Amino acid sequence: MSPLYAIVDVDVCLAAGLTPESASAAFLRAGVSHLQIRAKHLASGAFLELVTAILPAARAAGATLLVNDRVDVARSAGVGVHLGQEDLPVAEARRILGPEAVIGRSTHTAAELAAALAESVTYVAYGPVFATRTKANPDPVVGLDGIRAAAVEAGAAGLPLVAIGGITLSTARSVTEAGANAVAVISDLLADPADPEARARRFLWALAAKPV
Repeated sequence: MSPLYAIVDVDVCLAAGLTPESASAAFLRAGVSHLQIRAKHLASGAFLELVTAILPAARAAGATLLVNDRVDVARSAGVGVHLGQEDLPVAEARRILGPEAVIGRSTHTAAELAAALAESVTYVAYGPVFATRTKANPDPVVGLDGIRAAAVEAGAAGLPLVAIGGITLSTARSVTEAGANAVAVISDLLADPADPEARARRFLWALAAKPV
């Protein structure tokens, strides 16, 4: 798994003056290999249209495309899904999408992490690492110590750990150094809306750079 997992949130994109299609294209050009489309307020038809518009570029780039929450959209588009704690159970999503589908699961506590690691997931996400503004009612911050502990658990289960929540360009490297296989980023990838491709490249360079 690439160390940068880009989340394209429709509302965050529009607030930055970008379309989710243009933001996705910029991230893919930068070399992002895991891209999640998040559309909390789109109806199924509109969400499916958005995903199918982005899918050709993702396939051409060899990137893994996922949708947030919506198993129905994932099945129709033939992509993966990222599930929250209140979404469809992983076992049911796996039944619908099949054994090869990429399925991720959000976790926020040690108990949720342990439960997810016992499910048929492709990776687990854990956080928020830092305070975040992209959720109305965020879960308690787990911090870098929480990521270190979660990385041990995920590693023992043989699954990648994606850290999420409040991660910025200046903190991303500290999160992977704490043991996360990847960092999921929403807002800070659009900190320079005039050039999101360059911003994503800076993230990838920071995550790949060797410590001095």
